[in-house]
Amino acid sequence: MLWHVSAFLKSMNKKVALHTLGCKLNFSETAAIGKQFTTRGFSVVDFSDHADVYVLNTCSVTDNAEKECRQVIRRVLKQNHKAFVIVTGCYAQLRPDEIAKIDGVDAVLGSNEKFDLFSYLDDFEKKDLACIYTSSKSELDNNFGIASSTDIDSRTRAYFKIQDGCDYKCTYCTIPLARGASRSLEPEKVVEQFRSIVAQGYKEIILTGVNVGDYGKSFEIDFYHLLKKLILVEGDFRIRISSIEPNLLTDEIISLTLSTEKLCKHFHIPLQSGTDKILRLMQRRYTIEDYKTLISKLNNIDPEIGIGVDVITGFPGETEGDFQETYNFLRELEISYLHVFTYSERPDTKAVSLPGKVGKEEKKRRSSLLRILSDKKRFAFQEKFIGKKERVLFEEANDDGIIKGFTSNYIKVFHPFMSELQNQFTEVTIEKVLGNYCNASLEGKNFSVERLAV
Repeated sequence: MLWHVSAFLKSMNKKVALHTLGCKLNFSETAAIGKQFTTRGFSVVDFSDHADVYVLNTCSVTDNAEKECRQVIRRVLKQNHKAFVIVTGCYAQLRPDEIAKIDGVDAVLGSNEKFDLFSYLDDFEKKDLACIYTSSKSELDNNFGIASSTDIDSRTRAYFKIQDGCDYKCTYCTIPLARGASRSLEPEKVVEQFRSIVAQGYKEIILTGVNVGDYGKSFEIDFYHLLKKLILVEGDFRIRISSIEPNLLTDEIISLTLSTEKLCKHFHIPLQSGTDKILRLMQRRYTIEDYKTLISKLNNIDPEIGIGVDVITGFPGETEGDFQETYNFLRELEISYLHVFTYSERPDTKAVSLPGKVGKEEKKRRSSLLRILSDKKRFAFQEKFIGKKERVLFEEANDDGIIKGFTSNYIKVFHPFMSELQNQFTEVTIEKVLGNYCNASLEGKNFSVERLAV
């Protein structure tokens, strides 16, 4: 189907709302979807507003994401029962028939199709039956999709997709099925599009992908050498790596990161379990000793570096003793915070058939304990910076008189709103830790901004 001039004119007064479930990569791709609409005359509105078209970009990592998908669809139809509802993303790629049966869904687009939405849809009038457009696994493996995309809700940070797919075989994960094999954007295109993002005024560029550290397998350039090229681009910016596997975080990348302000002093490094037994069941590519050595190395080189950790609770076979071993392992690690995920069964994964299922309430208890530990870790890490000067990138939003920002090592900072701070690197002094954020003073002025932890 072709998008004709007459269709463009019809869309001039139409509104589209976009919603993202899941990871930073999904946010990047949602922005790319939004651009397809805006270039065709649509205006983008908040997802809670009345819109003609609603697009939901889904995740397949957790069971909650699928439940939320259904809840979101019901909610938007209450806002406008005549709205055209499009569901795309990983869940749509893996379970298109299930989604098509949800009342109110008009179109289901797979992982490839979302990047060329208007080739499949030229009419946003509701139908009796949902249309399904998805690609095969082999087609996913050979198509990178749109790489350059930015968060349409912010002029401060840009999510830049440079890699897609995954060759790892973790037993709990559906991502290889939903996104295909590991593949990367050509380095020349990465640099070209990176320059364009910087030229648009973005000050923080977040490099995203399913497995970013795996960048460049099909090229004669790896992730480290790509980073070397990017930090040479002219402009006032910094680069944040969204997440990197522990076996791919090399000494070269660490050394480069600590040698320049262009790279954030922050690594988010998945662990998933603190026992070798569970790591083997998950088919992860490292041991507990490997991980501990990496974290110790980072802290010995720079004790102020920010380190985030992913961990999964309630994986099949995880006994109470295994959980305690994981808890104790994390308690002793010098890290900044945890991202805690409660294991949920995903169809077509090896983990589904593993023995030793953990009950729902027990998984919830274990997750709660680790989230409390995360709060303690974050507080202790932030407390080390009281009285110190830090460079903060403040965002554009005015949130009830508050402006928020992040340091290079991922400390969240609040300050009374000042328009001149928007999208600017500013030196502040950390004054006080309040929950998961800090108050900071500017030029000797000490303000108190006490808010609920967010």
